[in-house]
Amino acid sequence: MATASVYKGAGFDFTNEVRNTFLTERGIPLPKATSTGTTIVGCLFKDGIILGADTRATEGPIVADKNCEKIHYITDNIRCCGAGTAADTEFTTALISSNMELHALSTGRKPRVVTAMTMLKQMLFRYQGHIGAALVLGGVDATGPQLFTIHPHGSTDKLPYVTMGSGSLAAMAVFEAKWQPNMEREDALELVCAAISAGIFNDLGSGSNVDACVITASHTEMLRNFVKPNERVQKERSYQFRRGTTAVKKEEIRSLVVEEDITHLTSAGRGAAEGEAMDTS
Repeated sequence: MATASVYKGAGFDFTNEVRNTFLTERGIPLPKATSTGTTIVGCLFKDGIILGADTRATEGPIVADKNCEKIHYITDNIRCCGAGTAADTEFTTALISSNMELHALSTGRKPRVVTAMTMLKQMLFRYQGHIGAALVLGGVDATGPQLFTIHPHGSTDKLPYVTMGSGSLAAMAVFEAKWQPNMEREDALELVCAAISAGIFNDLGSGSNVDACVITASHTEMLRNFVKPNERVQKERSYQFRRGTTAVKKEEIRSLVVEEDITHLTSAGRGAAEGEAMDTS
């Protein structure tokens, strides 16, 4: 096995390539990237932040929930969208929400978005990516609207528009083409819905409806099932068959009681049992 140089020069460092090649030759495969199966987005507009998410939850190839909620409460003025392992996103955001409330009570001030971001990134970095939570954090505080992405390993970005999840590339294509600074509320909300719809229709891990959340300095508006592009339609034919269509070839009735033993109490036995009853007076 070749050894890597102890002297680090300028530019990129490829010393781990030697290690990875050695492990692969010994039959140890490299870890694979995990698909998060979600489309979550956020963008700035003139008066605040708009967050968006789809509503499909998957278990591998199975759609486990068609209408789950991926925009989680942190504080009154902060929300967090979660992609990845559903339990990890749910309990991580719930824990940080509790810590933010304790922080607000301790300091006597309205909590800031950057405080929640710091709590989240420090917790996720501590677990080295084993908590599968890819998050989009947004809110409005004393410093204005703030929008962050937090990756499962703890790295963060602060951008005017962000996407996360397996449908993030399709959603980012919409943002790159149409986002503009200082957008009106209606235009920004329409753009978020278009970005989530792009993830829904171009990514198998995303689907169902579009949830949105509009956060301004004065109030927070949660728009549950704001757009429903996949409503179930009436079937063209009826598949009801009259009784007797399928012939009965064989009928067998089996008793589930294999053995039954009944013991009758005599009058003497009942009297003895009554005599031994506990005195509750």
